[in-house]
Amino acid sequence: MSAIGAGRTPRHAFPPDWKVRALWLGLVLYVAHAAGILQITWARFVVGLDQGERFLGRMWPPNVQAQKVQLIVDGMLESLQIAVLSTAFGVLLALPLGLLAARNLTPAWASWAARAFIALLRTFHPVIVAILFVKAVGFGALAGALALVVASMGFVGKLFAEAIEEISMKQVEAVRATGAGFLSVLIMGVLPQVMARFVGFVVYQLDSNLRNSTMVGIVGGGGIGATLFTAYQRFDYDVVLTILLVVIAIIMLFEVVSTRIRRVFQ
Repeated sequence: MSAIGAGRTPRHAFPPDWKVRALWLGLVLYVAHAAGILQITWARFVVGLDQGERFLGRMWPPNVQAQKVQLIVDGMLESLQIAVLSTAFGVLLALPLGLLAARNLTPAWASWAARAFIALLRTFHPVIVAILFVKAVGFGALAGALALVVASMGFVGKLFAEAIEEISMKQVEAVRATGAGFLSVLIMGVLPQVMARFVGFVVYQLDSNLRNSTMVGIVGGGGIGATLFTAYQRFDYDVVLTILLVVIAIIMLFEVVSTRIRRVFQ
């Protein structure tokens, strides 16, 4: 037995995968190369920590003067209005777009065209789209709202189409068997199956638009982002901290509200 065993090739329970190891090695080498090109060094990180400490020191304590607080409240209210309006119009436009993109309800040529349009809407970050709209319609809330409408159409349209494609077609066929038209099939056979998920998509998009309204405001899209950028340019770092604290509080409050809304429709 020992002689037979000695002639066998030893087997490993987990043989090494040299292709995967080569990929990992290539990734590590590329990360090191990219860090060198971008001048990401430990010395710069240490210097940044020291400068960040001084910056935080200039931000504290937050500025709660009545005049500054009023500017922050006005900017935050404008951001809320931008988020609500962009979500409402974006979702209304995303509904037919998502229906067209669902491959189990529409012909292939229509679904692929709708999916290509959704992919185009999702290509660029809302900040880039906001810059384009600022150039087109000028500074202000309109540019920010239009940019977030585009983002809402891309996000909700894609998820709505995927939710429709996962429904049971038995209920749809049962409604069709009664002789109902296409609109009745949608109302009675499709929407009841996706309504809970659709509400979740809308609530999440509203939360996302509320956060993104700050970013689009920095590039001229109005809202609290414009107030934040102005305070930063004036070196009013205590006002910057106040704005950040208000934004954090609003986002956390809306997170609680959105969680309860989802539970109602589950």
